[in-house]
Formats: sequence, C-alpha cells, structure tokens
Amino acid sequence: MDENTRYQVLRNNEDQYSLWPVDVEVPAGWQPVGKEGTEEECSAYVDEVWTDMRPRSLRERMENTEV
Repeated sequence: MDENTRYQVLRNNEDQYSLWPVDVEVPAGWQPVGKEGTEEECSAYVDEVWTDMRPRSLRERMENTEV
C-alpha cells in the first residue's frame, strides 16, 4: 500500500468495517462513516469503534435466544 494513499472507513449493514481508498468508488453494500485519514489513523478508529466482531445478524439472533 502506498503511504500517501488517503483512506476512508466504511461500514456494511452487518456493522462490519473496512478501510477503502478515498479515490476508489465505494462498493455496493458499504457506506462511509465519515472518518478519513492515513491507513494508521483509520485503523486506529476501527479498533476503537469495532469492539464486537460478530456480524449484527448473529448478535441479534444470540440476543433473541438468551433466556
């Protein structure tokens, strides 16, 4: 990866995150969350906000089956 590349943080409908170059079209099913910066800055942001790695659908199923 080019150290001059600017990245943005994306999130999908399962609340999973990804880093994506700002000059590349966002893939279907992903939305920018408003964070842009270096790879290191964006990775640090993801580490801070993505505390539960389970997909949202799995979390919801598990919550609905707890007694």
